[in-house]
Amino acid sequence: LPQADRRLVEQHYEQLRLKPFYPALVAYMTSGPVVAMVWEGYNVVRCTRAMVGDSSAVGTIRGDLSVHITRNVVHASDSTETAQREIGFWFRRDELVAWDSSDRDNIYGL
Repeated sequence: LPQADRRLVEQHYEQLRLKPFYPALVAYMTSGPVVAMVWEGYNVVRCTRAMVGDSSAVGTIRGDLSVHITRNVVHASDSTETAQREIGFWFRRDELVAWDSSDRDNIYGL
C-alpha cells in the first residue's frame, strides 16, 4: 500500500489549512498507508457522501468507524469538480481504467 507524502496531503487538504485540526490531520494522513480509489456512477458524489456521512451520523462509515475528526477513516469529494482536482493529486491519467460493469443495464436501466 502507498504512503502519502506530506506535500501531497497538504495539497489535497489545502482548503483546511487554517482549521485548528489541520496539523493533526496532516500528521495522521502521513503516518501510514492509504487506499486511494476513484468511483464513478449515477449521482456518485451524492451517493458516496450519503454512505460516508459525518462523524456524528450513525449508520454511516464515519459515524460508525471514525474516532475523531483528525482520524477520519475516509475522504469523499464534495463535488465532481473537486473530485477531478483531487484525482489528479493521487493518480496519473494512465492509472485510471475505463470499464463497463456487466450489470450496468440492470442497475441503471439504460
